[in-house]
Amino acid sequence: MSTMHHEGYVATIELDEDAGLFHGEVINTRDVLTFQGQTLDELRTAFADTIADYVEWCRERGKEPERPYSGNFMLRVSPELHRRIATAAARSGKSINGYVSETLERTA
Repeated sequence: MSTMHHEGYVATIELDEDAGLFHGEVINTRDVLTFQGQTLDELRTAFADTIADYVEWCRERGKEPERPYSGNFMLRVSPELHRRIATAAARSGKSINGYVSETLERTA
């Protein structure tokens, strides 16, 4: 599966060979945003138009558009795992955040 990016939004792209269309769906928002095109240029334009339409739709309703992920998230772990992570971070000379971010970056 391929992805496209526009203004921080990420979409997955699938090909419908029977219809001769590329379908896109934005994956980093809870709102459902889809688009399609027959060519890569049409797909890029449709993606940009979808984001612009979404922002305008939200503005008209006084709603804040859901923005792509901020980079912050809560994670609950057992106290024992928390202790082991803190110990490993200290041994590597990093903060817990730095240690976990680096570890996730290697595996994601």
